[in-house]
Amino acid sequence: MEEGFVEHLGITIHFEVYGERGPTILLMPTWTIVHKRVWKAQVRYLSRHFRVVVYDGPGNGRSDRPLDPAAYSQAAQVGYALAVLDATGTGRAVQVALSRAANWALQLAAEHPERILGTVLIGAAVWLPPREHRTGSHEQFAWAFMTRCFPEPHSTKQIEDGVGWALETTDTVLAVESSSPRPDRTAVEDWCARLTSPLLAIHGDDDRIVPLDRSVRLAALTGGTLEVIEGGGHIPAAREPVRVNRLISAFARRFGAPAPVRPSRPAKPRMLYLSSPIGLGHARRDLAIARALRALRPDVHVDWLTQHPVTRMLESAGERVHPASRWLANESAHIEAEAGEHDLHCFRALRTMDEILVANFMVFQDLVEAEHYDLVVADEAWDVDHFLHENPALKRSAYAWLTDFVGFLPMPDADARETYVTADYNAEMLDHIAGHPHVRDRSIFVGDPADIVDERFGADLPMIRTWTEANYSFAGYVTGFDPAALSDRAALRAELGYRPDEQICIVTAGGSSVGADLLRRVIDAFPAAARRVAGLRMIVVTGPRLDPGSFAAPAGLELRGYLEQLPRHLAACDLAVVQGGLTTCMELTALNRPFIYVPLRHHFEQHFHVPHRLARHNAGRRMDYPELTPQRLSTAIAETIGRQVRYGPVPTDGATRAAAMLAELL
Repeated sequence: MEEGFVEHLGITIHFEVYGERGPTILLMPTWTIVHKRVWKAQVRYLSRHFRVVVYDGPGNGRSDRPLDPAAYSQAAQVGYALAVLDATGTGRAVQVALSRAANWALQLAAEHPERILGTVLIGAAVWLPPREHRTGSHEQFAWAFMTRCFPEPHSTKQIEDGVGWALETTDTVLAVESSSPRPDRTAVEDWCARLTSPLLAIHGDDDRIVPLDRSVRLAALTGGTLEVIEGGGHIPAAREPVRVNRLISAFARRFGAPAPVRPSRPAKPRMLYLSSPIGLGHARRDLAIARALRALRPDVHVDWLTQHPVTRMLESAGERVHPASRWLANESAHIEAEAGEHDLHCFRALRTMDEILVANFMVFQDLVEAEHYDLVVADEAWDVDHFLHENPALKRSAYAWLTDFVGFLPMPDADARETYVTADYNAEMLDHIAGHPHVRDRSIFVGDPADIVDERFGADLPMIRTWTEANYSFAGYVTGFDPAALSDRAALRAELGYRPDEQICIVTAGGSSVGADLLRRVIDAFPAAARRVAGLRMIVVTGPRLDPGSFAAPAGLELRGYLEQLPRHLAACDLAVVQGGLTTCMELTALNRPFIYVPLRHHFEQHFHVPHRLARHNAGRRMDYPELTPQRLSTAIAETIGRQVRYGPVPTDGATRAAAMLAELL
């Protein structure tokens, strides 16, 4: 809503304001080793319900980095908070303080009670022991400190984030800050005695920076409430974001925001379907499963929680997209931002999407608490699956998980760190399932056991196929359409306006903009291909997130945007050139059409899982992006177009089998 700078004591402080309703929540900075991004898992959710103000303290982020110890003093830190409240027009706020900021928050609440509605302290670092002597470089210290902050298993991403933020300041700044005096126990206890507003203390019982007894004592001195996070470390706002978000929200609702209303149980069964927005093929198969389920249970009501471009397809099909979908953070935009030239490090993109995943899980959780659903179906909804396992008590209904691959795999050029982190993510998933087997009422693999790669989850972890066979049901592949209904190619071509003497080449690269570079490579090869292939008609489908007008097309090439009936065009074509995504490749396999597929670089699924499945069917011709010169690609088009293919059969009852599994849960 707003951002700006405010000056106090000659130091410039950067602030941001999100949201505009309800009481204001002030997310305070903490020790200078991090900046306001430490609250990234809170801002999106809280600002949907409250007005949120967040700012960088001196020494990091977008604020000044003074080298005067006075700039980091207790009085100065309280002054920065007051200056930000004034600059943002905030009369009173619920303040949330992490670690060192507990000292500033307590003084602020005690000496300026007219500005504070209530206080939330997380891992309160009060009456700290003498400072430790640091050894090693600034980066070495950052790694050691952040590792202590996050003792919880599988905290690699949080540790890496913390180190990254630490490297945005310097060892000199931290040394200057550390020389500033700290409040002693007497001062802290005096502030506690003078406190007149409510206090909530949150503390992990495995906090290796500040012992739990500090928050126990603060709660006792103030008459406040203590929430202990079992197994939690020093920064649960990052490692246990869902629980912390809910605790902050419940506390802040005391001061004006309406409490959520528990839903009544409707007469007819209701299902919430979560469909991944990364690729429209997921949506086609999900729609087929939903229709097959309605054939078994005509009384079931289906709502969809998803994003553009899936919402467009579902609405065209007459489905109800839940209005809460508008609150979802954009996954496609994140994926596109992570991509390079036909290069998407899929695993890395998922890891860096953690902020989005938290925000979207909170949208989901708000919805299922406001409305009753008998069944939630999650097609690769990584956010919901992860955080339900992290917070199993939040489960409100039967829950089914769908996926067409199992197991993250490191790329061949991965270094030791990436290989370790990839295995750690797999290990976390295995721990989730073993520790909370009741969360998933059904795990459905969209395929057959032989479609699973013959690899391990990690060096000391199980074989992926063995584990999946023990933990999943198998539906067979779901094409989203009946290939038999598209078998009369002559009639289909006539309907679509394709002449018998034309050689039709369809080029498509999915529902995101990641495939733009591939489309340009194929467009560049068109003139050479047209000289080699008599009657070549090439149609480049840019999809819903790319403007056809942004491509320079040579004479004779056609550009089209979103094609709602893309499978019909694929069935009619003589060749398709596509990205290496599973759904489009399997659609072409089911249709028995020749195709060239080009995996995205560093996309582990398109490099391992998809080729493994296509090899089972003896389907497709693979080309790697670096070899896509106009000469080589035009040669491949000439060699492949119109070729008679006999792929291994793709079962056509996958949607019915998946629907039957879901119907058992209603």
